[in-house]
Amino acid sequence: MQARLKWVDGVCFMGETGSGHAVVMDGAPEGGGRNLGPRPMELVLLGTAGCTSYDVLSILKKSRQDVRDCWVEMEAERADVDPKVFTRIHFHFVVTGRGLKPDAVERAIKLSAEKYCSASIMLGKTADITHDFELRED
Repeated sequence: MQARLKWVDGVCFMGETGSGHAVVMDGAPEGGGRNLGPRPMELVLLGTAGCTSYDVLSILKKSRQDVRDCWVEMEAERADVDPKVFTRIHFHFVVTGRGLKPDAVERAIKLSAEKYCSASIMLGKTADITHDFELRED
């Protein structure tokens, strides 16, 4: 995997992934930024949600669950002193579909958290990570 990051101005950076996608990152005004994009740690949190959601949906599809929609709401806390690592992250999955089995959704989330999601497993070295979910019938 490769990536490139270029300084734009102040604390604003333009990142380009090896797959050719670009993202702007910037800081808050009180930190010298102009709020032109997400903070780097917000992207870490969002990327982790993407990683685990990818796993969960893949596992549910293989389990023949009729998923119509899925999203994850996250809350995270960081250390007060540098390095301000994540110390707590909670993932709340909302899965919509027809006839979804709660045990299948719980199993998919657990497999992602414990076996497949590299981002979650990596962040779990510093953060207490918890999960829950709700099912909605479509």
